[in-house]
Order: sequence, then structure tokens, then C-alpha cells
Amino acid sequence: MPRIKRGVTTRQKHKRLLDQAKGYRGRRKNTIRIARQAVEKAGQYAYRDRKIKKRNFRALWIQRINAAVRAEGLTYSQFMHGTKLAGIELDRKVMADLAMNEAGAFKAIIEQAKKALPA
Repeated sequence: MPRIKRGVTTRQKHKRLLDQAKGYRGRRKNTIRIARQAVEKAGQYAYRDRKIKKRNFRALWIQRINAAVRAEGLTYSQFMHGTKLAGIELDRKVMADLAMNEAGAFKAIIEQAKKALPA
């Protein structure tokens, strides 16, 4: 049985790892052991921050909706309750976009929500 030499696969793994560590500072970009740790940690940060990104965008949409709604004399929570009662099924992303770019259309939605609220 012939001897198996693993240099080719090891070099491929190391090359792929160093390619992922491109742009890092110091030994993080060219030392295998340290680059492996840096790339692994970067992956952990990326995974965590993909979740945080969703959180941050939702908060931004809520702030934009709240600012537009308060100009019309409602609070955010009253407006959202009114939209639920009126059967308006637009998500916050779309409503924030309407509030920013289509003020007339958003004002019509606010009026529908106001009418649906109990006096």
C-alpha cells in the first residue's frame, strides 16, 4: 500500500484560509494559525451582526413611521392599532418607505387608521 502524502490538500486548505483573511492587519493575514482564528471570529461576528442588522432596520422603520404619524396627530402605537383594525396589511418596511417617499399615499393610510380607531 503506497504512502499517502497530504501536502496538496493541506496547501489548498491553507491557501483558502489566507484568501479569506486577505486585508487583515499584522500576522492575521499571513500566519495560518492566527489567520484561522481571525477568520473564525469574523464568521461569528458576521452571523451575529446579520441578526442585529434586521433589528436595526426594524427600529429605523418604526422611527420613520412614528415621525410621519406624529405630524398627523397620532402616536405610533395608536396608528399601528388603527391599521390592524382597518385591515391594512402593509409591513413596516413598506410603510416607512411610503412615509419617506410618498407622503400623500401615507397620509391616506393614516386617515383610514384614524377612522378605524374607536372614538
